[in-house]
Amino acid sequence: MGSERVPGPGRDHRGDHEDHGGLKELLGRVARGDQAAFERVYHLAAAPVYGLILRVLRDRAQAEEVAQEVLVEVWRGAARFDPARGTAMAWVMTIAHRRAIDRVRSAQAGTDREERAARLQVDRPYDEVAESVERSLEQERLRRCLGGLTELQRESVTFAYYGGYSYREVAEFLKVPLATVKTRMRDGLIRMRDCLGVER
Repeated sequence: MGSERVPGPGRDHRGDHEDHGGLKELLGRVARGDQAAFERVYHLAAAPVYGLILRVLRDRAQAEEVAQEVLVEVWRGAARFDPARGTAMAWVMTIAHRRAIDRVRSAQAGTDREERAARLQVDRPYDEVAESVERSLEQERLRRCLGGLTELQRESVTFAYYGGYSYREVAEFLKVPLATVKTRMRDGLIRMRDCLGVER
């Protein structure tokens, strides 16, 4: 079974249709593990299965691969065949059609993922570079503006806004009166606002 290849549509399978009436009994035997019966099922179903899948996929290599998967599913799942719900060949062809559609959907999903990944690869570096440049420019402007303050103003603003300290704590760190820190910080923030171009 493993070494057989799925027959292509060009091979002669005249007489197969006349024998499809015995497929129901063959599937019953396959369900009980009869490999000889499966080989007969394979002979009867391979070409129609391949033809159907090829019409859906339009790719011979993929059609052959999916046909093999279908026939393996028939071997493993023969016990699921219910004659009350339709003919044996209809059951096999339903499996083939479902597998072919699954392959189309899988291929489309793969294409969609690749396109999304490609877009992300294009967009992300630009976004990251833009954000990095923007952060860098903002930091440079901030450093320049801080550099325009007096030492006491710069230290007061840095401690309060970047260190999270209160006015009183800043005053203690810098060993200056609290009123002086408040005044220097107010003046420093006004200068920073003007330097950074923040609207009042």
